[in-house]
Parts: sequence; C-alpha cells; structure tokens
Amino acid sequence: MIEFSHTASLGGGVIGASWTALFLASGRSVAVFDPAPTAEKQVRDYVEMAWPTMTDLGLTENGTPDALTFHNSAPEAVDGADFIQESVPERLAIKHALYAEIESGLSKNAVLASSASGLTLGQMQGGWADPSRMILGHPFNPPHLIPLVEVMGNDKTAAGVVEAAERFYKSVGKTTIRVNKEVPGHVANRLQAAVWREAISLVTSGVASVEDVDKAMWAGPGLRWAAMGPTMLFNLGAGDGGLAAFCDHFSDTFNGWWDDLGQVHLNDEVAQTLIQGVQSEARGQTPAELSAKRDALITAMQKATQGLR
Repeated sequence: MIEFSHTASLGGGVIGASWTALFLASGRSVAVFDPAPTAEKQVRDYVEMAWPTMTDLGLTENGTPDALTFHNSAPEAVDGADFIQESVPERLAIKHALYAEIESGLSKNAVLASSASGLTLGQMQGGWADPSRMILGHPFNPPHLIPLVEVMGNDKTAAGVVEAAERFYKSVGKTTIRVNKEVPGHVANRLQAAVWREAISLVTSGVASVEDVDKAMWAGPGLRWAAMGPTMLFNLGAGDGGLAAFCDHFSDTFNGWWDDLGQVHLNDEVAQTLIQGVQSEARGQTPAELSAKRDALITAMQKATQGLR
C-alpha cells in the first residue's frame, strides 16, 4: 500500500498548484483549500498544464487528475490527510491563524510541511500548541519540475517525522537535503542570493550587460553546477591531486576575488537597471512564453540525466 496515500495542499498559488500536480501524478489523492474565489479553476488549469510535462518525465504512470478535490475550509481539506503541504502567503499572522484552525483536526500521525522560503521553522512553530508534527519542506519553483526540497526539523519535532517526510518526498521524485541550523533563506536561496549579488555588481559597475551576465551563467558554471556542486567540481578540477591540490594552487586567487566582490543593495535605481536589461534580453517574449521555454529546457535536462545519479 502506498504510504501517505491521501494528501492535502493548503494554498492554491503557483507553488501549491505545482505541489498538487506532483502529488496527483504520484498516485495520491489531494484535497486542496484556498479561499480565493478563482483558486479552484486556477489549480485545475495548472494541473492540466503540468500533466503532459510530468507524463513526458514518466511521473504520471500511477496518477490521475481526477483524484483532486477542492474544499471550502482548511479543516475540511486536512481531514484524514496523511501528509499536508502548506504553501500559503509568507506572513506569520496568516500561517499562525491557519495552524490554529487546523491543529485539532489533524490525524494523529499526519505530517505538515511548510513551503516557506523566507520564514524559519522556529518562527512558524509559534503558531502551534504542539508543533511536533510540523517541519520545513521548502521546494524550488516549480516543484513538479525542480527536484530539490530542503527539509528541516528541530528539538520540537517528534522523532521520525523528518525521516517520514524525506521518504514521502523521495516517493514523489524529489531530492532532499537536511537543513541542520536555522538561517534566513535556508541553503539554496542563500547560494543563489550570493550569485545574484555579484551578478548585479558586475552589471552596475559596467563590467557586462544583464544579458551577458545571464549568458555567462547558463553557458558556463550553471551547466556544470547542474551536474555536480561547486566543491566537488573543484575537487575534480585539479586531477589526481583533488581538492587539496586545488586549494593549494588557487587559495590566493580566490581570496583576491572574494576581497573584490561587490556589495550591492537592491534599491529603485538598481532595480530599474536590471528591469531594462532583462526587457532587452527578453526581446519581446512574454513571461508566459519565457516560462514555457524555461520548463521545456528543464524537462529536457531532467530527461537527459534520469538514471545517471
């Protein structure tokens, strides 16, 4: 029997709808709640849009969109659910109110994972009388295509809950990492924030255009990073000497680069520079057209690497 066979998705925005599509594809039923009047149509449309891509990736063999139900309240949606993915807006007051509304109705062994990217687990736990069944389960957008989920529990989390969540995510095709210490932005967002900070610095200091900085990433290190992480790649970059030889040879080089990295702030002037640059880079393509291109590229890369990890 499939573990966590009945799930709930709280929040029907892009993240919640994408999670819903993935859970349905895995052969699970999904109960959804979002108070917006147009939410049900938006979620069903998103599932319909995502289904061919997931089928192309071999993710829908056991699933059906017909296992989706929409509910008028959050307690109704979580009733009987084994795994709940919460993706409501990132405001503590909203999350705390939601948790207070559903806590008494949760199944005894249910797991609730929050998709929060900016809030910490400790902040969110303040909305519970007993936070032992809640964890962080932060995805990368869109969750039905990008494998990563950052998982975190702490000393208030019951034994086995994090492990159960990791099993669940693995069963729907995800790759998990364990976050061991609370920091704003968790792990992956901090990595991309660091890269974007230097990308902005290169643009605002006149080193290269927005388009060329983006191109430098996707045609250069981004391609390698899609295969392996930076530390392992540098380990391979020095031949038989490995990372020890790399550090011995390049320590002064990297220390000099780090000392020279830019310190920038995303103010109105910087934002306008970036907006103008990305508009030029888009060459008239709409956000929908660019998103479709992005998803097609991600799908192609996912298909090409299946079975290699």
